[in-house]
Amino acid sequence: MERIDPQKIATALLTSAGWARVGLTAPSKHLREQAAKELPLAVCETISPSLPPDPRQSSLPF
Repeated sequence: MERIDPQKIATALLTSAGWARVGLTAPSKHLREQAAKELPLAVCETISPSLPPDPRQSSLPF
């Protein structure tokens, strides 16, 4: 079993969606719950990246 690197987790948290990081402290329960679901997804994606995006799907510019 591969050891989880704390630095990867820190990087994932710091580079995750800003709204999710701020959302953990939001007064709205709904926003806190959404943020609590989003942040672990960012950590999992950093630790174990998924398949590359499907080129048939369009990407939206930021």
